[in-house]
Parts: sequence; C-alpha cells; structure tokens
Amino acid sequence: MRAIDAEHYLLELKLKRDKIASFERYPFSLPVVRHLHALELHPKVTFIIGENGSGKSTLLEAVAIAWGFNPEGGTRNFNFSTRASHSVLNEYLTLVKGVRRPRDGFFLRAESFFNVATEIERLDEGPGGGPIIDSYGGIPLHQQSHGESFFALMTNRFGGNGLYVLDEPEAALSPQRQLAMLARLHQLVRTNSQFVIATHSPILMAYPDACIYQIGDDGLQQVDYEQTEHYLVTRAFLANPRRQLDMLLG
Repeated sequence: MRAIDAEHYLLELKLKRDKIASFERYPFSLPVVRHLHALELHPKVTFIIGENGSGKSTLLEAVAIAWGFNPEGGTRNFNFSTRASHSVLNEYLTLVKGVRRPRDGFFLRAESFFNVATEIERLDEGPGGGPIIDSYGGIPLHQQSHGESFFALMTNRFGGNGLYVLDEPEAALSPQRQLAMLARLHQLVRTNSQFVIATHSPILMAYPDACIYQIGDDGLQQVDYEQTEHYLVTRAFLANPRRQLDMLLG
C-alpha cells in the first residue's frame, strides 16, 4: 500500500527546495537533505537508517518539530527547553497529512529523554491534576535504568491511535528488550498507530509490515531488510565471529 493512498496520519514529507539558499550549509549539506524532494511514509512503520552523521536524526527531529512536538521530546503538550540544539530544517518541510487525526503521539529522542523525565518530575511537583508519572507506569523514570524507562514509556504511555516518532529507541535496550519492543510496536500498529523510527537495530528493522529507507551518498533509497548494511554486517559477523575478528584485528 502506498502511504499517499492511505487514510493515515502522516502520508508524506516534502522539502521546500526553492526556499533553500545553499545546499552547502548545514543541515542542507547532509546527504539525507541534499537529495530530498519528497518522501512517502508507510501507513504503519517507516524506518530511516544510515551511518552516523548521515542526517537521519536531524531529519526525524525536523519531522517531529514540524508536527508540533517539543524539540527535546515528549508529547505536543510539553513545552520546555534545556539547550536549544535543533536545526532549522523543520522550517523547510511540508508535511502532507491524512484525513484522520491521531488521538495520541510522542517524540522520543534517546539523547534527551533524561530531560523529558526531569520535566515530568518538575510538573508533578507543581499544582494541578493527577501526577503525570502515572501515565508512565507510576514509577519515577529517574528511579529506573535507562532501558527500563524507555520500555515503560512504550508499555504505559503509548496508548494507540497515535503518531510516534522515535529516534534510536534501541539505544538503552538489550536484545531481549528489543524483541519485546517489537511485540509492543505490533500491538500499537494493530490499534491504528503509525511509527517513524530512526534506528541502527537489525532487530527492530526486521518488523515485516514496514518500509526501510537507507541513507547513502545519493540520499534516501528504499531497500529490503536483507539488503541493509545492518543486516549484512551482523549476519556476516555472527556466521563466523572468529574469521571477522581475525580480519579486524590482524
């Protein structure tokens, strides 16, 4: 199914190339941006993969901000800033939205989730309704390991019928927890949720009902799972670790 034909939340993103003065300046010099015109998103799961520095997190951040999420993460109701570090790319993106509107949503940035947890504690210390942390499982996120807090987020806070933008959600998860995350992701997809995920994890990107875009020198290219560098490198290593180590270590 082409995302543009689906009645889902985020169908496509387009780069306002005519508004960009120079593609030699950051972030427009990044391979993922330099060659970008339009990108169709899968109605269920879209993976953005690539080497460090290729621009996948920058693109994901821009999509999240253009949608209305806080740059450091959280829901659209979060409005805080620890350190402004996001690029201006969101100002040059047009998001093509479907006719349906999500009832839930979250932007997870692995590198700044600590700041989100701190903001939740700050808000819960002030006046208002019930504790926000109850929506995250009731246990303060700072009292959990990084991996436990990530998994508590997906298990408790993500309620379905939502758009979830996740930047390297596997960063703090063991392989076993990544498998559990796959199962939870599938549950949420079955309750009309859509995911856009930047990842390095060959476990996560194995999700079958998804589209994988790999960033190369020529920008984003759609690839099959078995064609990704992540799958090929991991498979070669696990098939013969001793040989791979001999080649690497001489």
